[in-house]
Amino acid sequence: MAALLALAGSNSATSINFKLVKYTAGLISVEKVQLINLANFPFPMYSEDNEREMGFSNSLVELRNDIMKAKGVIISVNEHNSNPSAYFKNVLDWLSRLERKFLEDTEVLLMSASPGKRGGQGSMEIVEKLLPRFGANISATFSLPSFYENFDSDKGILDKELSERHKQALNEFLSKVKKL
Repeated sequence: MAALLALAGSNSATSINFKLVKYTAGLISVEKVQLINLANFPFPMYSEDNEREMGFSNSLVELRNDIMKAKGVIISVNEHNSNPSAYFKNVLDWLSRLERKFLEDTEVLLMSASPGKRGGQGSMEIVEKLLPRFGANISATFSLPSFYENFDSDKGILDKELSERHKQALNEFLSKVKKL
């Protein structure tokens, strides 16, 4: 069981949000972090018919169990036309049907990244309002704009101000997780 869980709300094999999550998880030494790549979870589009006919997949049950066992979850959401991706919304739909309060009393560091100057803020704002409905406590948020100019896989966040904001958000999240 991991103390923390880290995932991106993307099913892209080249997800920049997964790169941000992986970098963030790599900065944590005080807790064990389980990194999950949702690109490996091909959930069908949610519908009542699918739920009735297929039930809940083992992958979904395992994901829910991992989330519910974690003291904190780091999520970086991608953005499609200023909204969360249909894939991430679909994951939330499946999880909430299996267990409505799958994030009950869970601290969440919510992040977003995009190639654009807003850094996925539209998606992050929507998800920030949505996750508490499933029991989440949003501990901190961070948005990384202009990803390809501001991030390097080896060096991390290149812009000093953005790097400092990221560290502050991570430290705020970790301080709340520590109290659990």
